[in-house]
Amino acid sequence: MAKQAELIKVGIADMKIVKAPDLIRTTGLGSCVGIVLFDRARELAGMAHIMLPDSSLAKTGTLNTAKYADTAVKELTALLLENGARKYSLKAKLAGGAQMFQFSSGSELMRIGPRNVEAVKVQLSVLKIDIVAEDVGGNNGRTIEFNPKTALLQIRTVNNGTTEL
Repeated sequence: MAKQAELIKVGIADMKIVKAPDLIRTTGLGSCVGIVLFDRARELAGMAHIMLPDSSLAKTGTLNTAKYADTAVKELTALLLENGARKYSLKAKLAGGAQMFQFSSGSELMRIGPRNVEAVKVQLSVLKIDIVAEDVGGNNGRTIEFNPKTALLQIRTVNNGTTEL
C-alpha cells in the first residue's frame, strides 16, 4: 500500500526536511527567503524560512539557527546529509526576498529582502551548492511548496498567480 503524501509545513524562522511522497510548504515569504535544498536521486529535500541575513543581529539568548541565512543554510545542509543526502548531489532553489516597503531614506539596513537573498547566495557559494532556480525580489509576498519526487517548486505570488521552477 502506497504511503499517503503528507504536507509538512515550515513556519517562519523554521526548517524541516521531507522524503517523497511528502511535500513541504512555507507561507508568508515577504522579505524572508525560502530556500529548498534537495537531492533529486534520493527524493529528499529540506526547506528553511529565513528571516534575516546574519546571526550577528541576534539578541542575547538561545540562537534560532533557522532564522538567519548564515546559520540556516549550513544547518539545513548538515540535516540533509545526516538523513542520507549526498553533498555532491545537493541543489538549491530560492524564492522570496521581496522589498515589501519603500523607504525614502534608502538605508541599507531597510533592504532586508535583497540582503537576505545575497546572504543565502554567499552561504551556498561557500558550501559549493548550485542554485538551479530562483524567484526572488520584487515587492509581492509568496507561498512556496516543493515536491521532492519531481523536484518542482511551486510558487504562488500575491497578485501574480502560480509558477513552477
